[in-house]
Amino acid sequence: MLYYLAHLKPLFSPFNIFQYITFRAAGAFLTSLLISLFMGPSIIRWLRSKKPQKIRQDTPAQHQSKAGTPAMGGIMIYVAFALSMLLWSRLQDRWVLLFGFTCTAFFLIGFFDDYLKAKEKRKDGLSAPVKMGAQMLLGLGVAMYLYLDPPNAAYATHISIPFSKEWAPNLGFFFIPFVLLVLIGAANAVNLADGLDGLACGTWIISALPYIAFAYLAGHARFSEYLRIIPVAGAGELTVALAAVVGACLGFLWFNAHPAEVFMGDTGSLFLGGALGIAALSTKQELLLVIVGGVFVAEALSVLLQVYSFRIHKKRIFKMAPLHHHFEMIGWPESKITIRFWIVAVILALIALSSLKLR
Repeated sequence: MLYYLAHLKPLFSPFNIFQYITFRAAGAFLTSLLISLFMGPSIIRWLRSKKPQKIRQDTPAQHQSKAGTPAMGGIMIYVAFALSMLLWSRLQDRWVLLFGFTCTAFFLIGFFDDYLKAKEKRKDGLSAPVKMGAQMLLGLGVAMYLYLDPPNAAYATHISIPFSKEWAPNLGFFFIPFVLLVLIGAANAVNLADGLDGLACGTWIISALPYIAFAYLAGHARFSEYLRIIPVAGAGELTVALAAVVGACLGFLWFNAHPAEVFMGDTGSLFLGGALGIAALSTKQELLLVIVGGVFVAEALSVLLQVYSFRIHKKRIFKMAPLHHHFEMIGWPESKITIRFWIVAVILALIALSSLKLR
């Protein structure tokens, strides 16, 4: 909403600053950070007043000491993000609307799943077919929208290859299942990584930073031409929306750092994964997500490989999956695993950013 103050610059020239994406992104980041820090204690107290959180049995034994720590802390992230985005974004921008809609839909899927887990009669939450079906329906809607009204008409069903100047394969109709794979894969990969204090949230913040840069550059005609990335009109506004999520996550991390006072639950992890996926699709940097989100990819692959190996060969590759549990089982302290995964995420983010020049 504050963007529209720029229209009043003839009356008061300092209002002109509200038209600049960089200024509003900084404002969105600080606003969501302060909101999450301010309302965090109240939300944690409210969650604690509900049914105590139980720890799943398919986790290392030491996790049982975390029983009673409230989940659904993703509410804190979403509310801070939503308020900040409404305040600082240019709301008629279609990428902001798509980002907000997709994130909200994933948030609601995760929220209902966590809510049902808190009910004694539905301790497993949404059934797998319902949960996946809802995500498939959402992904199909996003895919059809991007297919019919693409970010860049010249590259409608093309995908950008990181570190390549000219090669952009055309997927044609297969672009639709590709969108489903990116969106649903990202959401569930972040969900799988949410198993240690601060791991998913901190890694997500690092992974989102390259997409903040790519969104700004793709939306800038001169920068996108110079760097040879696919230009996307209006994508710069995603910088503001993503900055709002990063601020909200940083505030949540204040309470989620080891030992965690609150867990984000599916409410937060599906929302954050969906946010990363839709950012990749909107900026036409889908395959870059494999690099940027390499930690999340590794977590998801560890589960797939473990399941495949056990079903086919009756042997386990890892002591426990996802991957972070394997390191716990071999004796790494929880905080060491988290920080080392963050370090890997930083390295991968820098590799992704280097693709801007190595083209």
